[in-house]
Amino acid sequence: MPKQNNIVIIGGTACGPKAAARARRCDPNAKITIIEQGEDLSTATCGLPYYVSGVIDNEDIMVARQSDYFKIIMDMEVLTETRATAIDPGAHTVEIIDLKTQQRSTVTYDKLVLATGSTPAVPDWKGKDLEGIFTVTDIPDANAIRGYLSKLGDKKEVVIVGAGLIGLEMAEAFVSKGCHVTILEALDRVLPTLLDPDIAAHVEKHLQSKGVKVICGQRVSGFQGDENGRVRKVLAGNTGLEADLVLLSLGVRPDVALAKAAGLAIGATGGLAVNKYLQTSDPDIYAGGDCVENVNLITRKMMLAPMGSTANKHGRIIGTNVTGGHDTFPGVPGAAIVKVFDYNVGRVGLNESQAREAGYDTLISIVPAFEHASYYPGAREIIVKIVAEKSTGKLLGGQAVGMGDAAKRIDVLATALSFGATVEDLANIDLAYAPPYNSALDPLHHAANVIRNKLSGYARTLTPAEVKQKLEEGDRFVLLDVRSPMEWQEQRIEAEQTRLIPLPMLRRKLGELSRDEEIVIYCQTSVRAYQAQRILDGAGFKNVTFMDGSLAAWPYETTFKTRGK
Repeated sequence: MPKQNNIVIIGGTACGPKAAARARRCDPNAKITIIEQGEDLSTATCGLPYYVSGVIDNEDIMVARQSDYFKIIMDMEVLTETRATAIDPGAHTVEIIDLKTQQRSTVTYDKLVLATGSTPAVPDWKGKDLEGIFTVTDIPDANAIRGYLSKLGDKKEVVIVGAGLIGLEMAEAFVSKGCHVTILEALDRVLPTLLDPDIAAHVEKHLQSKGVKVICGQRVSGFQGDENGRVRKVLAGNTGLEADLVLLSLGVRPDVALAKAAGLAIGATGGLAVNKYLQTSDPDIYAGGDCVENVNLITRKMMLAPMGSTANKHGRIIGTNVTGGHDTFPGVPGAAIVKVFDYNVGRVGLNESQAREAGYDTLISIVPAFEHASYYPGAREIIVKIVAEKSTGKLLGGQAVGMGDAAKRIDVLATALSFGATVEDLANIDLAYAPPYNSALDPLHHAANVIRNKLSGYARTLTPAEVKQKLEEGDRFVLLDVRSPMEWQEQRIEAEQTRLIPLPMLRRKLGELSRDEEIVIYCQTSVRAYQAQRILDGAGFKNVTFMDGSLAAWPYETTFKTRGK
């Protein structure tokens, strides 16, 4: 009779339980033990902001599988409220402590799985331990925040330090609870590791429209409390912000303390180094989830990808391999999506800044469009930005924001990036079409075709940020608006360089434009602006561009008049 495979898994949130379930299905006779320091397994931590807000009203539904499921149905030993304190790779043992009784013991393994996740980044700021300062990583954290909010009464000044994914989700949660919310971000924009400034500006504008104050470029130096040890002020720059509650949302760091103490290799990113089989430097120890580094499918360099989706993929592969399989994990394109109130914000691959830092010569397109056919009721707007390599047309990444369906576009781009697609591939991909679901050409088709037009020399553009800079620096050029007079009256970019010539009149009024001046054209979405550029090209004008995305992609101040007023 073959020897029973003894599999021990440290970590019970996402990767660990998935690895355990897969291992059981692959090997019905294996001995499987899960060690988890919390009370529950398979907790949906990504749903915590919605539990704080009350959209999810019962914490039990965030536990995907109760411990009894793993014990009874899956025939596993489940050690909750138990912490692994040390690993001895030579002896194939794990030291553990029962957190309820403080009793210590040792378990042995043939194959060990590390799914230790990540820990919140908390700088050593003065006052960081004051009451009322929180992170949110598990259900007890969320319950603590809910309980603290209930004691504050009507006056609820909340400061969120860090404008990442969780910070923006929690902003909505706090506003829904009647709080006045300020977001402090040390870098120059919200979602700074995901979005380019020209796209992040739209997100910031939407946050402000919901009453959230956004302060970028300010670093926190500490906190002040009252005589009862409760936080009262966040110190940033030369000022202090009043705060009844503070949320630290500064990202996470791989939890590799156990692995490091056991002598396992740690990568340059700070995550555990694993091979394509998700083995660590010890072939009998596997690792997955937030604690490991991953291959970036675009740059082929290592990156961190602390996502529940990635952790579950890791878990399945590990469960296969600890039972004798040879599944591999290719890496990730880095997809992310976040709900910011009723605004959808997504990113995958490299943004423009990251692509340039990686050494790519880039082309971009910014395309405003409706999520489905504009004539079908309920169409909502999105803005799509894609980044491609100029020399090859290879897709490098994309961003999508707006009230409409951004997730669909990010998913299509993630698929395309995973297979090394070019903009030509994207332009010709066959996407499902019917008026309630899409336009005949998806916004991604349009975005790809804009870049194809740039590659062919037909289209030449400036981004909204580049146009704004030219205006601020007082450059001499003509900012040509080719919309209708009615549109001009409703909203326009107010600047001395601006000139209105509606597109139907442009050919008749060519003599009113100087061939010696630079001309930048805009309309509402750039469709008419591109046509105007081609008209001027045909008439012999030599220095003509149009603004990517035009007014719909312009996140800055305009002169605005509501229709009918």
